Amino acid sequence: MRKALITLLLAAAGLQAQTMKQAVHLAPTGKGWGAVVTEPKPAAPKASANNGITYHGGPVMRASVVHVYFIWYGNWTNGPKPSDSQATVNLLNILFGPTRGIGGSSYFKINTTYSDTVGHPTGNIALVASTTDHYTRGRNLADTDVQNIVSSAISSGSLPKDANGMYFVLTASDVAETSGFCNLYCGWHTHSSIGGTDIKYAFVGNTDRCPASCEMQSVSPNRDSGADGMASVMAHEAAETVTDPDLNAWYDSAGNESADKCAWKFGPVAGLVGQGAYNQTFGTYNWLIQTEWENSRGGGCDKTLGGKFYAQ
Repeated sequence: MRKALITLLLAAAGLQAQTMKQAVHLAPTGKGWGAVVTEPKPAAPKASANNGITYHGGPVMRASVVHVYFIWYGNWTNGPKPSDSQATVNLLNILFGPTRGIGGSSYFKINTTYSDTVGHPTGNIALVASTTDHYTRGRNLADTDVQNIVSSAISSGSLPKDANGMYFVLTASDVAETSGFCNLYCGWHTHSSIGGTDIKYAFVGNTDRCPASCEMQSVSPNRDSGADGMASVMAHEAAETVTDPDLNAWYDSAGNESADKCAWKFGPVAGLVGQGAYNQTFGTYNWLIQTEWENSRGGGCDKTLGGKFYAQ
């Protein structure tokens, strides 16, 4: 009953979400949990479709570098939580930055194992621009508010309109997303036509709003629980946006996208979970980032392309 209810709520909203640690995962738009549906005949992808995940005919993001845009919504200077701060902004800018982040890493190169009928992602993403929004939609956001925040940032010229981009709406800890942040999910991604362009965007809130649901540890690698908690959720949504941008490319028979299949699975870590454990190092920074499903070698949760598969 709980599975069906969660799925109906999010699927009706047109979202694909990283659920909380305690929750089930959701089907992409138009796919109800366990519903009887008629699958479109898969196009013949270049990557194997026999690795526990299936191609459904839609595009992947194949640009040489996928552009990332941040919209910092709320008070990210001195908000109610210590992580509502410039320090958090700086850390997440570094994680998605062009030189010391996940773009081009052996972790994000896992996405090269997914393809459409033309080609595959390069595994390169980079933050190219950011803007701020000081509560223009209030502190209680509906899904439509998130879309409108993205639309306003583009129409105002604060951010460019980019079909090759993924736009993150990142909310401070005093902002609620009323369709289920902290109760049903920790983040989600979707797409919409904005100004006549197919725009891919995601919501991720400050995980310090609900650490029991959306953080693996409160003592984190960078001593910023909000930034470190958001980092894993953002990596999850970024991977799924690249491999399933329009929610019609890669997912399994239960509707799980590439990162859903490995949600809250980290593999072996350095240190102890709860005491700053980490499993990835990009540049000089350590991170605890969930594994991702590699669409090759039979499929499995992996930390690096071609590495060892991990069940947990």
